[in-house]
Order: sequence, then C-alpha cells, then structure tokens
Amino acid sequence: MKVLQFTIPMPYDKSVVVDKVCQQHHYPYLHRHKEVQLTWIQKGEGTLIAGNNMHDYSAGDVFFIGANLPHVFKSNPEYFNADNGKQIEALTVFFNPEGTLAPLFALPEMKNYTVLLQQYQQGFKFPHYLVNDISQIMSSLQRTSGQDQLVEFFNLMKCMNGIKTKLEPLSTYGSLPGITDIEGIRIGKIYNYIIQHYAESLTLEDVAKIAYMTPESFCRYFKKHTGHTFVSFLNEIRINEACKKLISQRFENINIIAYKCGFKSITNFNRVFKCIIGNSPRGYLDAYNNNMISLNRAAS
Repeated sequence: MKVLQFTIPMPYDKSVVVDKVCQQHHYPYLHRHKEVQLTWIQKGEGTLIAGNNMHDYSAGDVFFIGANLPHVFKSNPEYFNADNGKQIEALTVFFNPEGTLAPLFALPEMKNYTVLLQQYQQGFKFPHYLVNDISQIMSSLQRTSGQDQLVEFFNLMKCMNGIKTKLEPLSTYGSLPGITDIEGIRIGKIYNYIIQHYAESLTLEDVAKIAYMTPESFCRYFKKHTGHTFVSFLNEIRINEACKKLISQRFENINIIAYKCGFKSITNFNRVFKCIIGNSPRGYLDAYNNNMISLNRAAS
C-alpha cells in the first residue's frame, strides 16, 4: 500500500468532477490529491484510513476528505474474494478550491465557505441528520452539467455550512510532521502488513523487519510519523475488527471474537476494548441492538 500523489482528471469544461464507481472493491492504495473529496458509500463495508486514524464505513456513510490528506477506503477482506459476488458502490465529488474555482472562493460572499474548508482540512464524517440532504445534492451533481451543476455545487457548500454540531476530525495529522512520498510509501507498507496480519501473533520485531529497521528505530519512527505506538495502532485495528464482528452476529460468543481478532486473553481483550471504545464488548453490543430497535420503531 503506497501513498500515491493523484491528479484527478479535470475536464476542460468542468470545475467539479463527479465519479461513480461500481466494482468488486475500493481502490486499495493509500493516496492523496490536491482536490477536496466527498464520498458517499452506497454499497459496501470496510475501514477508512485517513491520515493517522481509522474509521469503520458502511452503506449510507458520507465522508469529507480535505485536500492532500492521505487516505484509503479499505474494503473488508471478503470483497477481495472473486467468488463472493459482493460489490461496492460509491459516489464521489472532487473539487479544487485553489484551481479553477479559486476566483469564486476569493469572493467576499464565499468567505464562510473558505473558512469551512480550512477548518475541516483533516476531514470529517457527515452527521446523520445531514446525510439525506447531502446525498441528494450529490446525486443532483451527478445528473446535471454546465451552470446547473455549478448551482448544485453552491447548494452543496450551503448544506455543509449548515453543520451546527461539533465534528471529530478524521485525522490528527495537524499536530504531526508532514510526510514525504518516500516516508508515505514506507508507512503505507507498514499499515498494510499490520492490517493483513492483525489476527496473528504479531510482534514489534516482525513489523520492524518489514520497515528494514531495528525495533528501537522503528518505535521512534512510527510514533513520530503516525502519532501511534505500534501496540496502540495494532490494538485499534483489532478492536475495530472486533466491533464489526460483534454487530455482524455471525459468532457464537465474545470469546471467539476476541481470539479471531488476535487476543490471547479474554481479560486483556475486555480491558483494551473498554479503553478504546469506552464500553465493554457486551455493553457495546447491547447499545447497538437497542439503537437498532429504536430506529426500527421510528421507521414503522
């Protein structure tokens, strides 16, 4: 998994690009580009790695990704099995406020929107109450062209400006040093290895070897460029996967999930889960089930 600097192809007659993908899995490489990106997940599940943090995603989620923020939508492992019949669908809007749209964003009437883009450079997940509105506008952007599409883009910015709740950034890269392409390739390779082997007895020595470093050098390097220790990152990967397995209801009990996610002790699993999630595995599952019951009652 490499950090690749993308250049989004911008047609000569468009300032905003709308891209719909329907394929077996998301593009699997960590990448970045100068365009701001909004992605609406219409079908599929997995993990979004944005900067130095990770987040679950599933159908219905909409994400805002700031310019030059390294990211990858990592589809769940089953999507890479050619025989499973699964498919992902996503609609993405790209625009560069410093490109052809720069004169527009320089207008005094656009100041609030410029501040908005700067404020959310590290990205965010759209709150539930805005998902329906924002996804409808994204669909309109896909259907329109010319000046009508530009009107819908204004509607998109206006909708985003209506966010009143405090949003957690997808990444905390703002407090970390910049990552060069060479460092990005190395970190991407480390990420990919940990994600592929999280369920095994993974050691610091194993991962340091992948990075061609001594364990001591690797610890300093990884902490400096990701904000995580190796153990904290590995635990977040494992707990992230455990949460997915808990709500999938495909396993007989929590002990099995703990071992499937690489924990050798249920006591350690419960402790780490509570530390990261703020709740016990059983409490997390109960809260999820209660929330689903409430949503179903509200819909009926």
